Amino acid sequence: MKLKFNVQNKSQADPYIFEDNGKFYLYVTAADGVEAYKTDDIFGEWEFLGTVCTVENKINYWAPAIIKYEDRYYLYYSCQEKKGQQNLHVSMANSPEGPFINPKKLYDRFTIDAHTVQTKSGLYLFYTEDNLEEERLGSRLFLDKLSDPYTPMHLRKEILTPSFDEEIYQRNRLGDGRNWHTLEGAFYFKEDNVHYLMYSGGCFMNDTYHIGYAYSGEKLDDLENLHFTKFTDNGKFSPVMIKNVIEEGTGHHSIIKLKNEYYAIYHARDVKPETEFNDRTARICKLNVKNGIITAER
Repeated sequence: MKLKFNVQNKSQADPYIFEDNGKFYLYVTAADGVEAYKTDDIFGEWEFLGTVCTVENKINYWAPAIIKYEDRYYLYYSCQEKKGQQNLHVSMANSPEGPFINPKKLYDRFTIDAHTVQTKSGLYLFYTEDNLEEERLGSRLFLDKLSDPYTPMHLRKEILTPSFDEEIYQRNRLGDGRNWHTLEGAFYFKEDNVHYLMYSGGCFMNDTYHIGYAYSGEKLDDLENLHFTKFTDNGKFSPVMIKNVIEEGTGHHSIIKLKNEYYAIYHARDVKPETEFNDRTARICKLNVKNGIITAER
């Protein structure tokens, strides 16, 4: 189901939902800065707040994610110089509505799609970067630990890797016959002592773009020591969500738990001939989460 917005003809790619003091906020990808929305009811109308975060001389703000830490709000996102690469940044604010200020670049290398979580063992940052040394080369999920919201400890642990052809982003991308794979959009949560790591795989322009997940039943709070197992159907590709007759480009989601029910907020395009690849709008569906199994009700 599509979310309802008080503005028309805007994209809500890479939507990240956040709840604070009875209000709900949605942060999305945009060219000139991170854009945001708010509402009292996620199934009601969302109010457009405009651009809540920018960095001087930077463009293309991708996949924002937010965390509240010691009464302040920290927004993680990637952006780039006009001829540069995407790098993860963080900015802070005293309100979830921003403005988010004091930006800091976290890494000098290509890094995108942050998800920051806090456990009893501290702050952790899931993100995507490249690995060109593996057989299935491309982008995959990494984990770092933060000593504070602005300071990565440079753990750089590769935590989930591509394993299916459906995760191919582009064939022969480097011109040497090897295919480029992509895992992105990490979202971690824990339910009934099971750790879940959800992600998107493939390319958002292709039919195989999807949402999948991995899980771990290890009783740990120090996430760097977890070993995640990708969910499959007896070793076969088995996504939680993928293109259907209504929508395509289904992926890059975040999750919220309301009244003991889980909901995924994700982006997709309507299946119709005139739809452009970047016409990604935010949608919602219920997730069933139990005993290491996640299914979607679309």
